[in-house]
Amino acid sequence: MTCRAYAKINIGLLILGRRPDGYHDLQTVFHRINLFDQITLEPSESTITVESNEPAAPGDETNLCFRAADALRRFLGHEAGVRISLAKSIPVGAGLGGGSSDAACVLRHLPRLWGRPLDDAALSELALGLGSDVAYFLQSGSAIARGRGEVLKYFTLELPYAILVCTPAIHVSTAWAYGRIDVKSRPRQVDLESLVVAGMKDPSHLAELENDFEDVVFEAYPDIRLIRDTMRTAGAAISLLSGSGSSVFGLFERMGTAREVAALLARRGHRVSLTEPGFRPA
Repeated sequence: MTCRAYAKINIGLLILGRRPDGYHDLQTVFHRINLFDQITLEPSESTITVESNEPAAPGDETNLCFRAADALRRFLGHEAGVRISLAKSIPVGAGLGGGSSDAACVLRHLPRLWGRPLDDAALSELALGLGSDVAYFLQSGSAIARGRGEVLKYFTLELPYAILVCTPAIHVSTAWAYGRIDVKSRPRQVDLESLVVAGMKDPSHLAELENDFEDVVFEAYPDIRLIRDTMRTAGAAISLLSGSGSSVFGLFERMGTAREVAALLARRGHRVSLTEPGFRPA
């Protein structure tokens, strides 16, 4: 069984406060892009194994795919195993949700391989135990996320823009970034969904979008700020950090401009990907 695990960008990300459980309350819009890992699941008698073409992706029990399969097996009281092969194209630890999307792919499809289908409520519970972003990838479409990321409202978002994503060879620790956010100085009431939807017709609304990680990340990694500034100078309707980085995305009204900027950033040694306007995952 083979499936695609698509990457996401965060079209705006607000950190609203710290919760008693140690997590942060946030608001963000998740949107998939045309960049994906391919995952193959094969039956195995009793063991769970993970193989990957990406050295930076762990092949042991710390891999989110392994943890997803193990969580499913324990939940089902199942004794069978699985061999998981990852053909990764999504950069690791880049703010694009690659690991979370991979784990969701395993949660969705492995029960069918084992002949033990699960309902959506059970899958969502397992996803939340793996990570805050995993639940989003269980369903299709874009979503406004609240809480720690698990309170999801899905909606259809047709982007008339080309999406350019650029990932430098810099790793930004999510835990480090959260630890540096000054949540006390960031109280606000913003409806990101309304802003993003309005921005699909009028790009001026996109200028109101923010990612609260940018201040701390850009101060520590000025090369990431340079990527954002390069996109904006080239005419991006908006360019923001995705998640806690290190990836930066830009929305361009012309695909030709997006290609030119992608070529420029690639010549600087960065990884780039392009998503055409109106893209919907297969």
